[in-house]
Amino acid sequence: AEVVGLTNRERAGAGLPALAVDARLTAAAQAHSADMVTRDFYSHTDPGGGKPWDRAAAAGADRRTVGENIACGQRSPAEVVEGWMNSPGHRANILKAGFTHIGVGLAGGGRAGTYWTQLFGG
Repeated sequence: AEVVGLTNRERAGAGLPALAVDARLTAAAQAHSADMVTRDFYSHTDPGGGKPWDRAAAAGADRRTVGENIACGQRSPAEVVEGWMNSPGHRANILKAGFTHIGVGLAGGGRAGTYWTQLFGG
């Protein structure tokens, strides 16, 4: 919830509407974070070739556009959102006007300790 709040604060500062939490995007984001820990990888493409839009669709999310931010090793919601905002590609996802919904996942363990996923839909 804190990642969503911080993300929406960034959007508000840019004059954009808040993102609504979507339970299906949340399930897909959580599953991806857990999968990165379990299968020891760090990528938007899972070892089986699945992409963010595949994960969103498999979770039942009916979104026309999908975007994803991932991060690993950050110890707090503030740290991860700050990192994403300091990265042009991640920042673009957070501030994309066409996105209306969000799901966030976090899994602990693995080499980096924490694996974060933001899954956006519009």
